[in-house]
Amino acid sequence: MTLDEITQKILKQIDEKGFEQSGAFNLRHNGTSLCHGDSEHIKIKKKEDKPGIDVYIDGDTKGEQVHIPVVVDASGMTDVVYNDFYIAKGADVTIIAGCGIHNSGCNESRHDGIHSFHVSDGANVRYEEKHYGEGEGTGARVLNPVTNIYMEENAVFTLDTAQIKGVDSTERETNISIGKGSKLYVVEKLMTHGDQMAVSNMEVQLNGEGSSAQIISRSVAKGCSKQVFHPKAVGNAGCHAHVQCDSIIMGHAQVSSIPEINAKHLDAAIIHEAAIGRINDEQLIKLRTMGMTEEEAESVIIDNFLN
Repeated sequence: MTLDEITQKILKQIDEKGFEQSGAFNLRHNGTSLCHGDSEHIKIKKKEDKPGIDVYIDGDTKGEQVHIPVVVDASGMTDVVYNDFYIAKGADVTIIAGCGIHNSGCNESRHDGIHSFHVSDGANVRYEEKHYGEGEGTGARVLNPVTNIYMEENAVFTLDTAQIKGVDSTERETNISIGKGSKLYVVEKLMTHGDQMAVSNMEVQLNGEGSSAQIISRSVAKGCSKQVFHPKAVGNAGCHAHVQCDSIIMGHAQVSSIPEINAKHLDAAIIHEAAIGRINDEQLIKLRTMGMTEEEAESVIIDNFLN
């Protein structure tokens, strides 16, 4: 199937690994599945009771990728989708999602993606999700993702999320349950500008002996934008968790970081750190002496900070 120019442009922004109509994939466009395919070990089925798909990843899956991007380019549209992933014991898979909104009209365009991951014993899952907005219209671009992760024993889950630019409002809800011996890695990157608003709430329940979580959130707030981060780690067994939130604030922006830790077991070891500050003047001066403009120097510092 030939994709139009806007869809191809947005896919390049939200899927760095490169979306192709091969293997296991599903492209959702303006509320409908535009095209999809299965592989030998990964099957995608349309839900019967509500919008969305069920993705079945068997235990023989080794190093495969699943691409499930969403593109919205109809102004005034609200798209709600429920996607469930069933990852079998011992599977090793990378899931590339993300949503891009192109709004050229005056009405709000919105996508609410509710993704649930059921991760069996010993599975290794990497989930990448990017959000992006563009368009010359005055209508808002809104993204409200919900991510639910249920990890059984000795599983590994890496959650890599990024909001690139152009999203006027976002409220992210993330809920994670970690079983015995399982390991969670979270990297959250976010940039806001203008009057944009971003809220991220995350709750991690470490339920199994020997479970662990590493959560790193990095953000840059420009203009008059506002950001609120509320990561919560709850230790219900002998476990280890580290929560770190770092933000750069610029202009008249506002950032609130509210890390919360809760130990409900004698052997639960949980650490949190939070830092908010402006760009380091010494770094700016050093880059300016190398011939960069102030804007170029700021861009280099921000890119290195987020990456």
